[in-house]
Amino acid sequence: MAGGSDAVWQIEHEGSAAVLRLSGQWLVAESGLCAVADVHRILAGLGDCAQLRFDTTGLLRWDSALVVFVRVLHRSADAAKSAFKTDLSGLPPPLQRLLVLADADHDRAGTEDAEVPWSDLSWIMVWLHTWWTNVAGSMELVGAGVCSIVPALRGRLHARLVELIALMQESGAEALGIVAIVNALVGAILAFVGAVQLQRFGAGTYVANLVGVAVTREMAPIMTAIVMAGRTGGAYAAQIATMEENEEIDALQTFGIRPVEYLVVPRLAALITMMPLLYFYGCLLGVIGGLVVSVAMLSMSPTTFLEQVRAAVLPTEFYIGLTKSICFGAFIALVGCRVGLNAGRSAAEVGRAATGAVVAGIIGIIVLDAIFAACTNVLGL
Repeated sequence: MAGGSDAVWQIEHEGSAAVLRLSGQWLVAESGLCAVADVHRILAGLGDCAQLRFDTTGLLRWDSALVVFVRVLHRSADAAKSAFKTDLSGLPPPLQRLLVLADADHDRAGTEDAEVPWSDLSWIMVWLHTWWTNVAGSMELVGAGVCSIVPALRGRLHARLVELIALMQESGAEALGIVAIVNALVGAILAFVGAVQLQRFGAGTYVANLVGVAVTREMAPIMTAIVMAGRTGGAYAAQIATMEENEEIDALQTFGIRPVEYLVVPRLAALITMMPLLYFYGCLLGVIGGLVVSVAMLSMSPTTFLEQVRAAVLPTEFYIGLTKSICFGAFIALVGCRVGLNAGRSAAEVGRAATGAVVAGIIGIIVLDAIFAACTNVLGL
């Protein structure tokens, strides 16, 4: 009976034993893998025999097609709890060794996947260990970045100026469009909500104060940072994860180049440099968006609006927003690089790294902003 175009099997009974004769060429490229129906027919044809032996004298060439066929037959017999015993001694020695390796790997996987009872304390300890590992790795990355500042100032850093300029362009000039749209719309929304509410009390003029303070102190730095976390932080993680998959980072270490100096520091410097500029740009567009809505809804003159903004926005508001933007930029770069360096070596890990960097970046930005709000409140700023 044939199991494929060139792969042939035949059952012969010798007393209480059955002999499965395998002949022909068992090659995946020619005959493919064995069908489940072939295994069922073999098991049905064995009857009440006490032993199954193999005869491979007519076997020509074979590869993984034969390995899969014998293994599926052997495992199916075990699963069906058949009464006969399988004698693999008639198979080629290389095939026997491959089957032993396959069985050993299957048994190990079964042991690893076995259910282990977890107590609440065990889950807490695992979570704490994972959290501490991530914190320690992040602190190590921050320390390595800080220690690279002096070599960078002396020109002894393993990084290229051309790449730094390209990263600054990517995270700066190429992000102007989306930063402008987001901040202008946020400023317009603040002005619209403020106009609707303040007009009830005859205080529509103070819409300019609301827009100016809210944009410069909170909305411009946080919205710009969220945009950059989704746009640049995810890109950093995907780039480094791809290098990890292609073993490019291992190649850098082989040549004595530290990945932190070559990959992390330029990205950190690019975002720290560009975020303050994007912050001022976002403030400008946010105020313009509020100006357009105020002129349209309140018939307020542009001069009155800008004069109100100038009187309401103190230098302290700019200092707070500028400090936030610098911290947000450093955080986005570190998170993106950290997630990328910890990614596995597969295509799926690249996507997970990008998604993880964006999620961690946005959540971290919100948490940092809350910390800033608490600190400024305590300091009376």
